Amino acid sequence: MSAVSMGTFSEVRESLRYLFADIIGEQDDTVPHLPAGLPESVVPVASEAIHLLIEYQGTQYAKLYVDRLKRFVGKSGVDEAMLREIARLMAMRMSYEDAIRIAQLKLLELEAYPDTPRADDVRKLRLDEMVEALPTVVAEPLLDVLNWLGWVHKGVKIHFSTANRFSIRRLKIEASLKRWRRYSIRYSKERNWVERWLHMVDRALARQPAAARAIVDTATMVQGYGDAYRHGLADWHAIIDGLAKPTFDGVLRLPDLAGAIAEARAAAMPDPRQVALKRKIAEIRARCATTGTDAAAE
Repeated sequence: MSAVSMGTFSEVRESLRYLFADIIGEQDDTVPHLPAGLPESVVPVASEAIHLLIEYQGTQYAKLYVDRLKRFVGKSGVDEAMLREIARLMAMRMSYEDAIRIAQLKLLELEAYPDTPRADDVRKLRLDEMVEALPTVVAEPLLDVLNWLGWVHKGVKIHFSTANRFSIRRLKIEASLKRWRRYSIRYSKERNWVERWLHMVDRALARQPAAARAIVDTATMVQGYGDAYRHGLADWHAIIDGLAKPTFDGVLRLPDLAGAIAEARAAAMPDPRQVALKRKIAEIRARCATTGTDAAAE
């Protein structure tokens, strides 16, 4: 059996193991404790996040949140306000909006307000983000087909309705797919993104502490679903790769990274080509090169 086949078999086996453990209740459902030493003002934010993520994915996912948060408790340069914002934004990004989450929210809305008139909720998602919510072993061949057809970025209107019993049943089926989410392409991408964001916060604290809060706040650039989500994510990578990372690597001399990030974010537009943003980043980098040349001349 080839290495690829072995990898695919392993993914399927792990997915089935997780699914059946969930069905027969063998998973560890112990609610994770808050990190030791957590400031009082951060406790309600972190507590709410834990409950949110248990509802979103389960206790193991909430434990991952706690482990990530622990890295910044008592860390030099991280005050209560910054830690509170890390706790809040990390929960927001870990509960990213996919079709599964939208279905969950519609069902919770129905449960909370059962007598409210049930309006049809239509969302425009992209085919790739819908497929990426499926287990990788299923999603990859589907994405290959969509790519061959030229439909990867095609927008599709999806109805998330609670208007009748059939619609509610469909929402329940969609919401139940959360047990497969951990094995999806999207989950892997989001996990890598959160880790990179936290890594950049760490690097800012070590190399340019004054810019750490600005790096934390960049998480607000990545929100929602569909084209808005993709544009925000692309803009985030452009700013991190064009300004933050080269500054931390010592390649770019940018004393006021926080100001540069704010300047770049102000130039970002909902443009898939990122014309204005790329121009602004190039302008900032050119100013740094000029300043460095002038300093050398003196």
